[in-house]
Amino acid sequence: MINPRIHDSWKELLIEEFNQPYFSALKNFLVEEMNTHVVYPPGKKIFSALDRTPYDKVKVVILGQDPYHGKGQAHGLCFSVPPGITSPPSLVNIFKELHNDLGVPIPSHGNLEPWADQGVLLLNATLTVRARQAGSHQNKGWENFTDAVIQKLSETREGLVFILWGRYAQAKENLIDPDKHHILKAAHPSPFSAHSGFFGCKHFSKTNEILQSKGIEPLTWDLS
Repeated sequence: MINPRIHDSWKELLIEEFNQPYFSALKNFLVEEMNTHVVYPPGKKIFSALDRTPYDKVKVVILGQDPYHGKGQAHGLCFSVPPGITSPPSLVNIFKELHNDLGVPIPSHGNLEPWADQGVLLLNATLTVRARQAGSHQNKGWENFTDAVIQKLSETREGLVFILWGRYAQAKENLIDPDKHHILKAAHPSPFSAHSGFFGCKHFSKTNEILQSKGIEPLTWDLS
């Protein structure tokens, strides 16, 4: 997997997952894929969400589905693109809602690393994809792994905000203890569904209200 980077705090928490048969099969699949196809994100960026946001720093979890499958787009954080890459439509809609919710200027870039650095775990359910083939690495083992991440956060932490946009993310709700955590749900920010409940959800201000009510420093969502 080309030496992916992952924070030590997650390595310790997920050691059992790394030793599971499904994870060995997943690694073998990825080696074969990388030998025969272009795979995104780059190997070292596969676990960026778990490297950029240490386990004990997580305040908020935003769940995505797959990495972007266009050249240069995926860098291991859901919905995010590296500097210099045009923001995809879903991300544009996220920024529109953020602007309407909090008056935050729409940024000129789509790099969400500043959110990750503040404790927003930007986790895709599937952490890799074949170039130009959306969903091509689904059901290969990644979902077992990322489900374990969600479950362990639910079991071992308290007061986290889980943001579930769209039906795919909302299917993970059963992994989260609603008595210990806060769950915010809305339609997916895709242009196909954003007008069905994503716009106007005010999840950014609601998240900060929840954090402040717990005495936790709110997030600076402004990326401009």
